[in-house]
This record gives sequence, C-alpha cells and structure tokens, in this order.
Amino acid sequence: MKNFIKLSTFILILIAFTEYSFAQAGRGKGRIGGVVVDETGNPIPSAKIVVQFQKNTEVKQETTTNKKGEWSIIGLGTGMWKVTASAEGYIPSYTDIYARQLERNPKVTLALKKAVQSEGVIIEDEASLQTLEKGNQLFKEKQFDEARAVYEQFLEQNPNAYQAHLSIGDCYREKGEFEKALEEYNEVFESAKEDELMKKEIMAKALARIGECYLKKEDFEKAQEYFKKSIETYPENEILAYNVGEIYFSNQKIDEAIEYFSLASKIKPDWSEPYLKLGYVYLNKADNASAIENFEKFLKLEPDSERSDTVKNILDYLNKKRAPSLSGESP
Repeated sequence: MKNFIKLSTFILILIAFTEYSFAQAGRGKGRIGGVVVDETGNPIPSAKIVVQFQKNTEVKQETTTNKKGEWSIIGLGTGMWKVTASAEGYIPSYTDIYARQLERNPKVTLALKKAVQSEGVIIEDEASLQTLEKGNQLFKEKQFDEARAVYEQFLEQNPNAYQAHLSIGDCYREKGEFEKALEEYNEVFESAKEDELMKKEIMAKALARIGECYLKKEDFEKAQEYFKKSIETYPENEILAYNVGEIYFSNQKIDEAIEYFSLASKIKPDWSEPYLKLGYVYLNKADNASAIENFEKFLKLEPDSERSDTVKNILDYLNKKRAPSLSGESP
C-alpha cells in the first residue's frame, strides 16, 4: 500500500512537472478561439490568425478564419498569448489573452479597420494612417508648410512610399513654388517606372500634376502637352480624365474642361459624375440645350439623391425658360 501511494505521488508529480514544462514552452491542452469582423460587425473570411507565446515569441501557431469569420487553435500552454488578425485591405489588429488549460477561455473578437489607399499607397498601420490624415487635414486648411512637414514625416515612417512625394509637391504647388513642385512630381514619375503594380496609374498622376503646374504658370501649351501624356499613359482610367476636367474647370478653361469630362463619360458611360459636371459647365457657357441633355443623362444614372433633387429643380427652370421659345412665343 505504501509503495502504491509513493508510486501515485510520483506519477502526480511527473504529470505536474510535465504540464509545467509544456506551459513554459508554450505547449499544452489549452484552446482559444473567436471571430474576426469588420467595423460594421460583418465577418471577415480567410483572415490570418497568429497566436504567439509571450514568454517565448518563437512559439506560435497560425490559422485562418472560416466563412463566418470564426477560428480556433488548440494545444496552447497556460500563460499570456498575443493574438494578431490580419486580412488583405485591412489594418492588422491584436490583443493579449491569458490562456488556461483546465478552464474554458473567453472568446476573442477582433475588429479590423479598412486600410486606406492614398495615391496608390496602401496604409495598413494605425500610426501611418493618423500621420497621413493629419497631413491631409492641414492641406485642406491651406496650411501648406505644416502639411508638407507631416507628409515628410509620413515618408520617414514609410520610406518605400515614394507616392507621398505627390502630396509634398502639391504643397509646393499651392504655395506657388512651382520648380520645387516639379522636382517632387518628376521624382515620383521616375520611381513609378520601377513599380510593376502601380506603374501606369502613378506615372499618369505625376504627369497630370506636372500639367497642372504649367497651367498655374499660364504656360497653356505645356500644360496641354502633359495632360495629353497623362491620358495616353492610362487611357482606360475615367477618373484621370475626369480630374483633368476638374483642373481645367477650376481654372476657368471651359472648353478644355468639356473635352476631358466628355472623355471620362466615353470611357465609363454608366458613371453619373461626368454628366453632372458637363451640365454645370454648359450652364457656364449659357448652352442650355447641352446642359439639359447632360443633366438628363445624369438623372437616368442617379435618379434619387440630394444632388438629383437639385438637378431636377435646375431642369424645371431651364425647361420653363425655353418653353416659350419652343412654342414660337418671345421669352
């Protein structure tokens, strides 16, 4: 009997020692699980989950979420674990959880924020995102020196994000320091040649920015030259053509604005935005018939919105104005 007690005690000590050793190494019988969702609470499938033992960061396990955004991992030792979730197009998120082997561990819910793309740069970490948002806000407030300093800080945080030179160039351009702006834009253009993924888009943006500089310098021939190069570089991009139209419109170059808004509508006929702008541009030219035509195209694509209500009121006014002329009466 004494021998049995001794043997039992030895086995219990051995089990306890083994579990302690496993726990120290991060291995054991513990199980944790949870769900990964977006900011609106919708599940994110195929998100990558990494759990890492805090006492020994080389000990880790990985899995992916199912269609419902759910995941689980077993074989964890008692102790603190870091749980990280990441998914394409989202900012990674993590939390720490104390895993136990003999008790049920709480469900881990991680909510991922959408990653922001700015000028072709996908921003996936919160610090960089905050820096960029601060720069953009300062730019909107026309604090161009302060905005440039923040963009340069962002570039230090993300040295491979060469596209940030576009924003730095914009600050110089708005201050009228056109040569410095052109240096920034040309640097982007040259760097984009090596960018297999975003090459066409970023080169086209840089060329359009260069054109805008020359437009502000009132060198209209060179401005037109670079705008055309921009469109030729990325001819299938309706947003680029639309933006060139916006640049011309804001500089009171009405005919040129019409040319590029019309091009945007040809590239993507089911996009309502160019027709809306063409309506307003033709109003500026006092070409009411063309304004009506484009406003009606806009309404077919966007029949119900606050903007639609405004356009309907404009059309009512324009149609009433031309009604006497159509009936042969003098207005």
